[in-house]
Amino acid sequence: MAEVWMSTRMQRFSGGLERVQVLGATVRQIVNNLEQEYPGMKDVLCINNEIDPAIAVVIDGETSNLGMLDKVSENSEVHFIPAMAGG
Repeated sequence: MAEVWMSTRMQRFSGGLERVQVLGATVRQIVNNLEQEYPGMKDVLCINNEIDPAIAVVIDGETSNLGMLDKVSENSEVHFIPAMAGG
C-alpha cells in the first residue's frame, strides 16, 4: 500500500492522522480510496473529478505531471501539497 501524507486540511477528515496506508495503482485510485475511507477528502483534493490546480501531487519526491493518471507503486510515498499564498 502507498503511504499518503496528510496536509493539515486533510487531517480534519482523517481524524488527525498525519499519514495513512492506501491501496491504489494510480492517483485516481488513491483519491477514490481516500474518499471511501475518509468521506469529504475528495472535495479537499479535487475540482470536477480532477486534482485541484492549487494542489501539487508529489510521488516519491517527484512532482506529478499527469494528475489523476499518474502511476503509484505499492511502496510509494504520496503527498498532496496545497499551494502557499504569498506576495
